Amino acid sequence: MYATAQFRRGLKIEIDGKLYVIVEHQHVKPGKGGAFVRTKLKNLATGQVVDQTFKSGAKVGKPDFEEKEMQYLFREGDNLVMMDLETFDQVPLPAESIVDEARFMVEGVEVKILFHNEVPIGVEIPFFVELEITETEPGVKGDTASGGSKPATLETGAVVQVPLFIGVGEKIRVDTRTGDYIERAK
Repeated sequence: MYATAQFRRGLKIEIDGKLYVIVEHQHVKPGKGGAFVRTKLKNLATGQVVDQTFKSGAKVGKPDFEEKEMQYLFREGDNLVMMDLETFDQVPLPAESIVDEARFMVEGVEVKILFHNEVPIGVEIPFFVELEITETEPGVKGDTASGGSKPATLETGAVVQVPLFIGVGEKIRVDTRTGDYIERAK
């Protein structure tokens, strides 16, 4: 069991048999009455985000899950085929269950897959990835680093905003949590 004092962003909890991850939390001490914790929780099965308030000191369930290090091999239909790095077993993972993460996954990337009762329910990808730009408008003479941005399509199909001077074929670093351009890859 987790107490509300242990809440932190990214903590996985269980409420009424459903698994959630804490997206945001805020400890509130009103002038009158007892303290409480206001949270935003993301359902790991459906992706739905809900607001939930807990009395200070309340306890929630600690989920029974397993995290495995796996490698993304290839896409097969509507599934992403992952390989367990310990046993080398290949596991199909439905692409619609990890839409946000899949848009930054290239073949060969190592990820952590969260399993609950032997069923994959989530994936944790690296915070930063280096991806090649496959399509963007050409830069114009005089474009500078501080002169705005333009959309660019990456090798995975994701679209991010990049500075005007970035062109097709260049590799860039992307923050997978926000989908933002960070810098040119070295």
